[in-house]
Amino acid sequence: MRRRDFIKAIAVSVAWPLAASAQQPKEMRRIGILMNRAANDPEGHARLTLFRQALQQLGWSEDRNIRIEVCWGEDKVDLERKCAAELVALAPDVVIASGTMSVAALQELSNTILIVFAAVGDPVGAGFVESLAHPGGNTTGFMLYEYSFYGKMLELLREIAPGVKRVAVLRNPTNPSQLAAFGAVRGAAQVLGVEVVPVDTRDAGQIERGVAAFARSPNGGLIIMPGASASAHGTLIVALAARYKLPAIYSLRYNATGGGLISYGPDYDEPFRPAASYVDRIFKGEKPADLPVQAPTKYELVINLKTAKTLGLAVPPTLLSRANEVIE
Repeated sequence: MRRRDFIKAIAVSVAWPLAASAQQPKEMRRIGILMNRAANDPEGHARLTLFRQALQQLGWSEDRNIRIEVCWGEDKVDLERKCAAELVALAPDVVIASGTMSVAALQELSNTILIVFAAVGDPVGAGFVESLAHPGGNTTGFMLYEYSFYGKMLELLREIAPGVKRVAVLRNPTNPSQLAAFGAVRGAAQVLGVEVVPVDTRDAGQIERGVAAFARSPNGGLIIMPGASASAHGTLIVALAARYKLPAIYSLRYNATGGGLISYGPDYDEPFRPAASYVDRIFKGEKPADLPVQAPTKYELVINLKTAKTLGLAVPPTLLSRANEVIE
């Protein structure tokens, strides 16, 4: 064999395994996502988009090195459990859990599957983690508030509408975090001398009947707890508050910008961005037990002066000065 042909043959024999190795697919990691929204809910899809974009920025993209499986639990006990079972059966490397009921459904099934939650209220109070600094176990993530947040909502409602003596709390009775939060409202109400009445939000008819019955007596106001059900019926709730002239406080900004009196709460979409960073860190070997639960750093207060005027309320200047946004 001539020297030139020999060198060529050696070059090919070395290059071929390197090329073959380069063409081998990288390890695919699997992410399960349990959303507490309906499959056609725009908020849910917006949050998924934020999560996917953040993953891409960290070098993870679908069909290249990750697979994402999404199941929509709708904040309904049976559906959340069904979704949790389907995702656990896929043996994902990590599951993103949106909302309290999603985390509860997953933890009931497994104490080993790795969970990163987003948009969860008071994970310590709910028993999901041992502490915020040291979660322990298989679960960590990004919380929205502690239960004392709901007492603050009542205080703000009384500040903007001091005549309120009775409060209807719109909540999902099957959501354990909202049951605990209702207890927090009731505790704050006892101090303020306010009567508290629960109104369930399973469907539109139940909401309409509950608010109409509550509005038959005077001096009423509404507290709308955050959640998939209240979000899905947000426009209806704002309309009912206007129809019955009930001062109402919401946790979602767009309820106030959409005609509600006042809103106070964190950005409910934001936790899905840093959730991607926790997934990345878990993929690189860190454990949920060692990743601290993180809380929001900012709560926004939005006041709708047009609605206040319609209700005959004079907003205190001290409250206006604290608002992040005022709608004239």
